[in-house]
Amino acid sequence: MPLNGLIFTFPKEIKLLIGAFVIVLSIGFFTGLLFVGETSSVNPNGIEEQYLGNENDENATVMRFKKSNKEMLTLVHNHILSMSIIFFLIGLLVSVTKLNKKFKLFLIIEPFVSVILTFGGLYLLWKGWFWMKYIVMFSGVLMTFTFTLSVVIILKQLLKNTPKA
Repeated sequence: MPLNGLIFTFPKEIKLLIGAFVIVLSIGFFTGLLFVGETSSVNPNGIEEQYLGNENDENATVMRFKKSNKEMLTLVHNHILSMSIIFFLIGLLVSVTKLNKKFKLFLIIEPFVSVILTFGGLYLLWKGWFWMKYIVMFSGVLMTFTFTLSVVIILKQLLKNTPKA
């Protein structure tokens, strides 16, 4: 069964369900990003401080302590599991959109690579691989870009009845 463009043939009820799901999922995703912005200053040094603490920085305005092994394992475990489900579902929806095959494959696979690099990278940063903060930053931005682009494509194609020839 050909999947490319199948989204155009879905009944209105299914399109509404998918649209509502994608919008609510996006609200949750972007709320999580707001939380990241509040806790890590959205820069490599802020990321490092969030997980490794800043108790040696006498100029710190907010005291942070190094996360425990239990906290890090919980964070990595929860994020990898939940993000893999999120990106599996978004990937399923992208798979039925009408797109170039290579571009579609990128949108489907890239988020899984970024999830491993982002959350595995946070664990390795916590273990002392300080350069991983740059990988975490880059992969997190790429994951967000891919998510946003996928959502925009899905929502735009849900609104169309038939593909352009």
